[in-house]
Amino acid sequence: MVLAQVGDPDPRPARVGDLDPGEVRRRLRGPGLRWASGPFHIHLHAPVPELERPLLTLYGSHPLLSPPWEEIADFHIRLDRGRGLRRWYRPQVFFRASGSTFFSILAPFPLDHAFPLFEWGLNLCIAARANQFLILHSGVMARGDQAVLLSGTPGSGKSTLCAALALRGWRLLSDEFALLRPADGRLQPVVRPVALKNASIPVIRAFAPGAVLGPVYPNTRKGTVTHLQPSPASVAAALETARPLAMISPRFQAGAALAWHSLSPRDGFIHLARNAFNYEVQGAQGFRAIRRLVAECALLELTYGDLEEAVTAIDARMSALAAGGRAA
Repeated sequence: MVLAQVGDPDPRPARVGDLDPGEVRRRLRGPGLRWASGPFHIHLHAPVPELERPLLTLYGSHPLLSPPWEEIADFHIRLDRGRGLRRWYRPQVFFRASGSTFFSILAPFPLDHAFPLFEWGLNLCIAARANQFLILHSGVMARGDQAVLLSGTPGSGKSTLCAALALRGWRLLSDEFALLRPADGRLQPVVRPVALKNASIPVIRAFAPGAVLGPVYPNTRKGTVTHLQPSPASVAAALETARPLAMISPRFQAGAALAWHSLSPRDGFIHLARNAFNYEVQGAQGFRAIRRLVAECALLELTYGDLEEAVTAIDARMSALAAGGRAA
């Protein structure tokens, strides 16, 4: 671990990547590994060696929790190996949050899929419990203080676009959640690895050969999966909110020409409400939050068949919007 020098007025917080593999293993097996992802404090106990390498690679820039925060966590998570015969024959791993089995659909997974299980389980924890936010199923990318929501159905290319924009210098807020603060309409980052599936993996490797990807997990419940390491700059800015500038509903079609279409406020509202995890829980507050988002954002659909062309088009469109407002 990197220690601050005596007299250092602003020591850099210790990060997950400052730990050596042996210390990560000791913490996972003993008191637990504790770190911050945006506004959330995570406490992970997992005597599972399959987690050590991807945690160091993909969460290396995330700050470790230090006193007095190390005893406080939003999510207390355990990953445990199966017992009995399943400890040795086709070994399994179970996900639990706050001491109980959480969403039985996640349990059990094959032991070598422990990291995807952790990521999907943490997604469910946030979706179910972070009701201080209106939670939209959307990627969020930003330049400076201005953010674009990438909101689409599975297979639309949302995470691939998030990864590509991040690799072109955009700030990653999330590839999974838009955490909208109802009080002021700003977006809260929750910076974590970007999940890439199936055909998007070779696409991103060709798009950015130097991209840092974690292990590849074949034959998961979502096909072949890997994760893109978030940039240290995005992690360092994980408490800096952003103002939504546009909502883009992307749609990838192989061989399609790039095309923009505007959404009406009505269609934009329906799209966002349908893709909110807790719209009903938020009630009138959720209605007002989406109404404000629709009023303040450009609402667009983007059809594309080439990733590089789509990234260039989003860059140009967001620059025009930032310079000239919604009329752009």
